Amino acid sequence: MTGRALRHAWPAAVAALVLPVPAYAHLVNSGLGPFYDGMGHFALTPEDLLPVLAMALLAGQRGSDAARRALFVLPGAWLVAGLAGLSHPTGVSVPVFATVSFLLLGGLVAAEAPLRPGWIAGLAVVIGAVHGYLNGAAMSQARLGTLGLVGIVGAIFTVVALVSAMVVTARTGWARIAVRVAGSWIAAIGLLLLGWSVRGA
Repeated sequence: MTGRALRHAWPAAVAALVLPVPAYAHLVNSGLGPFYDGMGHFALTPEDLLPVLAMALLAGQRGSDAARRALFVLPGAWLVAGLAGLSHPTGVSVPVFATVSFLLLGGLVAAEAPLRPGWIAGLAVVIGAVHGYLNGAAMSQARLGTLGLVGIVGAIFTVVALVSAMVVTARTGWARIAVRVAGSWIAAIGLLLLGWSVRGA
């Protein structure tokens, strides 16, 4: 870029940085519609994304049967509970549940706990039900409705399918250790959140 072009471009760059734009504290507004707003919300919300990742890692550790159960049970429970949240929204937020889910799921992945596929499905139901209800209530307040919720569920299905398949096919020792390390990081984030909540209490 020449010096003359640069002199003409900098006022526009400064204006773009200074002019106010709408801010969204919790829900994402992509401008592409409610479905993609829901997907963006999931991708940018650690309270939802990290437990889903941990659930996928745990299911993958336990083999293809557990992974298949989690693949369908987690999004299904999320959708059903989300529809309940859309129909009967409340302003309830459960930050303690996010902390507990980080600690529990991350700890189970780090320990490579020998859980049966039925236990994996049960955990998926609990995680999906609580997070799904909270998402549904938030979607109702933001008027994103069912399409926003379907976007979240579609993103969850994709993440669980990809991550659990990757873990199921991991055969080398270093890959299994990497999965356990990822679980320990998620548990560590839970400990950090717990410390913040205790300090703020």
